[in-house]
Formats: sequence, C-alpha cells, structure tokens
Amino acid sequence: MAIKVSIIEDDDWIRESLATQIGGTDGFLCVGRFPSAEEALAQIERTVPDIILLDINLPKMNSIECARKLKALVPKAQILMLTVYEDSERIFKSLLAGASGYLLKRTPQAEILAAIADVHRGNSPMTGHIARKVVQFFNQRGSMEKEIEMLTQREREVLDRLAEGIAYKEIAEVLALSIDTVRMHIKGIYSKLHVHSRGEAVAKYLRK
Repeated sequence: MAIKVSIIEDDDWIRESLATQIGGTDGFLCVGRFPSAEEALAQIERTVPDIILLDINLPKMNSIECARKLKALVPKAQILMLTVYEDSERIFKSLLAGASGYLLKRTPQAEILAAIADVHRGNSPMTGHIARKVVQFFNQRGSMEKEIEMLTQREREVLDRLAEGIAYKEIAEVLALSIDTVRMHIKGIYSKLHVHSRGEAVAKYLRK
C-alpha cells in the first residue's frame, strides 16, 4: 500500500517539486499540498495522510502550533519538519509538539523519500545533537513532574505560548483572555516553578 503524504510549505517551487517527486514514485502518493498552516488544518482530515511534511518557518501561524494542532486532528500521522538550516531550538520544540523528525530542505529528494519511508516504519530521523537534547529533556523532566503537575491547564497553555516566544498581548488574543489575566497566570507559573522571569520559567519547563 502506498505511503500517503501531505505537504505544508509556503514556497510554491519547493511544494510542487516535492509533490511531483512523491506522486511520481512507486509506493508513494501525494494526497495534499498546502501553502499555509491555516489551509492545511482546514482540510487535513479529508486527506488522511500517513506522513506530513511541515515547513518549520511558515507565515502567520507558527509551525510549532501547527504541529500540535495537526497531532490533535490526525493523531496517527507522522510529522517531518522541513527546515533550511538546523535551528536546534525550533526543531526541539517541534519534536515536543509531536513531530517525529526533521529534514533539511537541501536534502536530495531521493533521500527525502527514503526518510519518509523510514518514519513510516517507526523511525525518527534527526542528528545526534538533536537526539541527545530530546533524551536529556525527558530524562530530566521526571524530576520536575511534581512542580509541573501543580500548574493548572490554563497555566500550561500560557507557558506553552511563552516557550514559543509569543508576546503577552498575543497570548491574550490566542487564548481569549485579558492581558491582566495572562499576567495573573504568569505570576502563578513563576510561583509554582520557583522562578523569577520568563526566561527561567521557559528554561525550567523545556530543560534546555
């Protein structure tokens, strides 16, 4: 059975080139191609892909939020991030949001197809540096469970946005809260995690 692939990439040439390569190769089927996260999220459930190639630097909605929402909509689909260069922090956060691995856009297309097949078999292509970062995060996170469990669901949502680098005003808009309510939640986060700044809170949460 062919591996069904959807592509979310705002560069028209890259998107169509990948779609042509995937669609023209035995064992693969391109079932969707989208120029933005918004279009993909609106239609992805109709395509039911096995693998999603997701541009790590999308306009408007960022790729980390998109990855998180994709996993909620199509939980069985595996996500491969596409990036121009190895942006360690963004790749790491994407993996935490549900991505299975990443590929550099300069990777030869034949190798991209091999990586797609590899992910479909249950593997996670990434460099040793990124892999170590993920392993360290999960090893260290065990000691934080009690502090993290003290956070309310809303506080976790606010902290997730803080980790993405979103400004307080944008967090308020995304979560439909007042700016004062966001500040109240941040104060609660600081208290429960025993930190005094946004940077400390994010570092402790992600264990960079």
